[in-house]
Amino acid sequence: MNVRFLTPAQRELDDAVEWYNRQAVGLGREFLDELDRAVRRAAVFPLSYPEIVPAVRRCRLSRFPYGLIYGIDGETLVIVAVAHLHREPRYWIDRL
Repeated sequence: MNVRFLTPAQRELDDAVEWYNRQAVGLGREFLDELDRAVRRAAVFPLSYPEIVPAVRRCRLSRFPYGLIYGIDGETLVIVAVAHLHREPRYWIDRL
């Protein structure tokens, strides 16, 4: 399955990596590795994660308080948001 990040989701990812890098050396890399594992899991098992709104699913990261918000468009996993789970819920809804 192909993977595509919407531009706002890519910015969220970049911002999160930058923030974690400021907290501790290498922590941004650890966040990126964890997100990569989540993307690969979602690409292999796209329907295994719960729908949070119709046709949109969330894969939670194990170590960090983030969720990968995605939809499926044919053979493409479309990442709608890299969402911090302790902030405003569903702020990304207008991206659909």
